[in-house]
Amino acid sequence: MSRLVVGECIVDLHPEGGEAGGHGDAGTYARRPGGAPANVAAGLARLGEAPALWTRLGEDGFGDFLAATLRGEGIPDTFVERDPEAPTGLAVVALDADGDRSFSLYLDGTASTRLEPGRIGDDALAAVDWLHVGGVELAHEPARSAVFDLLERAPEGVTVSFDPNARPSLWRAFDYGDTLARALPDVDVLVASVEDLDPAGYEGTAEAVASAVVADGPHTALITRGAAGAYARSTADAPWGAGTAEHPGFDADVVDTTGAGDAFTAGAVDALDGGADLAAALRFGNAVGARATTAQGAMAALPTREQVEAFLDGVDGGTGGDRGDDDGE
Repeated sequence: MSRLVVGECIVDLHPEGGEAGGHGDAGTYARRPGGAPANVAAGLARLGEAPALWTRLGEDGFGDFLAATLRGEGIPDTFVERDPEAPTGLAVVALDADGDRSFSLYLDGTASTRLEPGRIGDDALAAVDWLHVGGVELAHEPARSAVFDLLERAPEGVTVSFDPNARPSLWRAFDYGDTLARALPDVDVLVASVEDLDPAGYEGTAEAVASAVVADGPHTALITRGAAGAYARSTADAPWGAGTAEHPGFDADVVDTTGAGDAFTAGAVDALDGGADLAAALRFGNAVGARATTAQGAMAALPTREQVEAFLDGVDGGTGGDRGDDDGE
C-alpha cells in the first residue's frame, strides 16, 4: 500500500435527470456514490493506482451499495469498516441552471463520523507514501480524534495532503479556524479554495492565501478557483522545490460540477506523487476536473488516465483550449 485516503464515503441523492432546482424540489432522486475523500480515492484508482480507503459505512442498503461500488473501483476493503449501530451518511444535491451544485448534508450520528483512533496501526502507516485526509471528519467525534491521531503519527517521509472541504452547517461542536490551526502543522500539501479558507481567517486573493498557508506549516498550497483553474505555491521544503504556478482551467461542456474539486485533487496528487512539478500538476489536475464535469454524478463521472490524456491531446491539437482568465468565476 503506497497511498491511503481517509474520510467519508456517503450516498449523494441527485435530482433525476439533472433537473435544476432547490433542495427537495425534484420529484425523484437518483442514488450515487459520493463523499469527497471517497471521490478522491476513486479518482486515483481510475488514474491507475487504487489507494486504500479508511472509511466507515452503515450495515444498511446504502452501505452495501457503497461497499460494492468501492470494490468495483478496485479499492481494497482492508480499512472499509461497517457499523451495525449507525446509518450510512447522505447528501441531497441541488443543481442550478449552470450545473453548479449545493448540498444538504445528513451526517450527524452516521457511520462515517464514528472512525476510532488506532484502527490504522503504525506498521500500516509506515507502508504509506502519500496520505490524503478530508476535513469533514474533523467536525465530529470520535472521527475527529481518529484523524488527528493519524496526522500526528504519520512518520517522516509520508506526504500528507489535506482538503478541509468547509461546510459551515457541520461546524457546531468545534471551531473551524481552531481546527485548521491544529491540523496544518502536520500537513504537507493543502488543497482548498479561498472560500474554504476564509472562515479560518485566510483572506484575500489566491496568491495571498497561498502565501499565508505555507507560513503556517504546509510546504505546498494548491488553491482551486473553480472554472478559473488553480494557483499553487511551494517552499524549498517541497520535494518539487520552491515556486509558484497557475493554470487558468479548461473549457468544458459542463453538465454537473459535483465532485470536480475532488477530481482535481486526485489528478494533482497523482501528478505530484509521480514526480511532476507544480505547473504540470495543476494542468493535469485541471484536466481531470474539467473532464469530470461533463457527466452527472461525482464518482461516476471521474475519468480514466486514457480519457484525460485524450482530453489533453485534444487541447494540444487545437480542438479545445485553456480557459482564459476573463472566463473564470
